Amino acid sequence: MRDWLKSEPIVITKGKGAVLEDVHGRKYLDANSSIWTNLHGHNHPKLSAAINAQLLKIAHSSALGLANEPASLLARELVDAANRPNLPRLGKVFYSDDGSTAMEVALKLAYEFTWRSGRSKTPRFLSLQGAYHGDTIGAVSLGHIDLFHKSYRGLLFKTDSVPSPYCYRCPHNRAKPDRADAREYRKCNWECVDEVEKRFKARRRQDNPYAAMVVEPLIQGAAGMIPQPGGWLKRVDQIVRQDGALLVADEVLTGFGRTGVPRGRSLFACHHEQVQPDLMALAKGMTGGYLPMAATLVTQKIFDAFLGEYSEFKAFFHGHSYTANQLGSAASLTSLELLQSTASVLSRITLQHALSENLARLWQLPHVGDIRQVGLIAGIELVKDWRTRERFPLRDRVGARVCEAMARRGVLTRPIGDVIVIMPPYCTTPTQVETIVSALVSAISQVLGVARATKRKPVALK
Repeated sequence: MRDWLKSEPIVITKGKGAVLEDVHGRKYLDANSSIWTNLHGHNHPKLSAAINAQLLKIAHSSALGLANEPASLLARELVDAANRPNLPRLGKVFYSDDGSTAMEVALKLAYEFTWRSGRSKTPRFLSLQGAYHGDTIGAVSLGHIDLFHKSYRGLLFKTDSVPSPYCYRCPHNRAKPDRADAREYRKCNWECVDEVEKRFKARRRQDNPYAAMVVEPLIQGAAGMIPQPGGWLKRVDQIVRQDGALLVADEVLTGFGRTGVPRGRSLFACHHEQVQPDLMALAKGMTGGYLPMAATLVTQKIFDAFLGEYSEFKAFFHGHSYTANQLGSAASLTSLELLQSTASVLSRITLQHALSENLARLWQLPHVGDIRQVGLIAGIELVKDWRTRERFPLRDRVGARVCEAMARRGVLTRPIGDVIVIMPPYCTTPTQVETIVSALVSAISQVLGVARATKRKPVALK
């Protein structure tokens, strides 16, 4: 906060497509989709029209004992999008406000379902080291990042953790550092999966099995853009299923096409490995980044555990004032329509290839230790020397300084420690991707005093 107060913040006034403009008329490429939410670009005509059309009808009405048209239609579309042939069906939708509340809903539903079903009187959860699932108390309890969670330890309930499949820094990876994504050259025996199995067996021996395991499928976001090696999610899902526990997928970051276009064109990360969770949390890009809205999808079996006579009070006693908001629902319906169009699919494939091609230039820089890309998400980990993987001291603020230097070059993003995040809107062109990566190359060179990688002609913003 002290560093932030030292200088005038960038005050954004408007945006169009992948470009933002500040109060001084300076233009910037939005390289992190306005904190991972904006999918189709700013000021998208179809999204704006959908919200304006809904405003002429009604902006909001209570969902407590009532329903509304756009939210009902959206629930049907979300269920259709979240299901795949030959996988268990997610059939019910509970609306909330953001990723934290979507995870809070999932957590409470899983907890209550577990003790009602007789599986455990004291349900407990398992998540990954480095996990971040939101800032509400339940979601924080699932997290394991001291920076975000340590201050609130006295408020939290106990959860367990297993090692994250962080190939670049995994103690079981015997491979020497190389100029490639660490997942590609790792040498291990899936010890990270073995740890999951050991945890489940240990809880079984205590006669108190887990209620659920919670994961961000394919890649952990706030942990530092840590991707899972291919097959990890499927292996873990099999362990969870054999145990009889629930699988909770936090698709707040990974959902709505962010992890690329798998076979079958699914919009969700789980389906890349033919995995279907029992509960799926959605938010961030749900409205295309236009309004706060979230949803938690669950199976019919979980829903049925909350049915009963009035006097039994078995209902799920949880709600939000703006649950099922009509404006957010209208934006989400239009966003889903855009995502499922052939034009959007082709655009996402093009963007993924452009990112991959341009990010490869960074391997020439000695302070780039790992480049981790999953679909339309990229994390570039900066280190003192790629040969040793040695980290920079925290006081050096390397990631923050590189992003500040990028801003001076007309590109906005935020670091996670010394991991630079590149996650642009889906409308970002290959030329704009080249500009983003050129700005990153130049910023790293300036901050860390190294020779630049292959130079390319700067591209003017439009």
